[in-house]
Amino acid sequence: MIQEERIQKLNDDSLKEGNYILYWMQSSQRAHYNHALEYSILKSNELNIPLLVYFGLTPKFPEANKRHYYFMLQGLNNTMESLKERNINFIILNKSPDECTIKLSKNASMVVVDRGYLKIERLWRENAAKKINCPLIQVESNVIIPVETASQKEEYSAATLRRKINKILNNYLVPLKHSKLENSYFKEDIISFDIKDIESTVKNLNIDESVREVENIKGGTDEALKKLHYFIENKLDNYQNFKNDPNYNYLSNMSPYLHFGQISPLYIALEILKSDSKSKEAYLEELIIRRELSMNFVYYNQNYDSLNCLPDWAQKTVLEHKKDKRKHIYSLKQLENAETGDPYWNASQKEMIITGKMHGYMRMYWGKKIIEWTENPEDAHIISLYLNNKYEIDGRDANGFTGVAWCFGKHDRAWKEREIFGKVRYMNENGLKRKFDADAYVKKIHSISNNVK
Repeated sequence: MIQEERIQKLNDDSLKEGNYILYWMQSSQRAHYNHALEYSILKSNELNIPLLVYFGLTPKFPEANKRHYYFMLQGLNNTMESLKERNINFIILNKSPDECTIKLSKNASMVVVDRGYLKIERLWRENAAKKINCPLIQVESNVIIPVETASQKEEYSAATLRRKINKILNNYLVPLKHSKLENSYFKEDIISFDIKDIESTVKNLNIDESVREVENIKGGTDEALKKLHYFIENKLDNYQNFKNDPNYNYLSNMSPYLHFGQISPLYIALEILKSDSKSKEAYLEELIIRRELSMNFVYYNQNYDSLNCLPDWAQKTVLEHKKDKRKHIYSLKQLENAETGDPYWNASQKEMIITGKMHGYMRMYWGKKIIEWTENPEDAHIISLYLNNKYEIDGRDANGFTGVAWCFGKHDRAWKEREIFGKVRYMNENGLKRKFDADAYVKKIHSISNNVK
């Protein structure tokens, strides 16, 4: 079932006679549990014309480097094979996604696209909507509740969004049926960009190769599904007890796959709900409430990538303490190379550099310390985003921007006033030690670091 709220017309053009239905796959990079894909198949069957799925592989996505492209290309190869098994035509074009859409739409009866929330993703869709002469239909598949259905405005906190979501959540926890494509015959002479050799593809794209790929994390829907089911069977029961302890590996590790749309959050939620684990509510809080709060934030707040995104109290208080004396000030180079006097922070930075992912609890501490160690809050925000987006596989997305903003008071309340932070929540190493064995975490990361080739 595809709810009407997921479907949105981006222009007013009428259906035209064409050679195919075009599905512009961009944010939902998967053949599994993809509402936009299933909608495209239904339209293809209804009009009795072939379906063409394409992905626009731009080498110019802001702040993306080899680490991100490598993971994404692994996923796209997986998606290509999955679509082939369903007799669905799939091509990849090495050009700006909106330009590809405009060109391919000339022979299309209609165009379907999935939904993205960042400025660049929305700009692509807006540009295409203005220049194509057939319907452009957006189908939302990377959230459980469509963002505008969940709320018509930017929410102040998880608590305010939670109340709205819980009232309607069951209406959207509906399984998605895979449809069979009835007409797969395709005669268009369109040459797909070959991405099977990922190393060669990266070279041909001429992208930033300064950050190497993470060898022990493989991209793709198949990998995501394996990890999900392993998590449910072996980790979910202890998730609530150990999710904030970086010494235990009880996280689902779904965030990189969710970032690239390689797995559906709806599918994850439905699989979690099948479990009788006592931790499932804690997990669904993160997957649904917290994650979709991030989507709400970047969708409704166009300043999501600057300090102007903060609530008035937080922005006021950090600026009032802008000139407070800092005990330590570290340069970007020192921070990037994990050369501070804090072994716990250094370990978290190294974890991110080496593994492409930092434990969520440590990421909060990591961000708070950058505020403490930079000359002003503006620099701290810029540096935090730079490091997060450069090294995290799931950087450069709604969760990343929200996580950094949270360190400066977003989606939080005012606390007792102190130097540098003002009324923004403060964290220190004693807090880490109360939560878990922080020294063991340092040893763990040191061991991982020594094993890197």
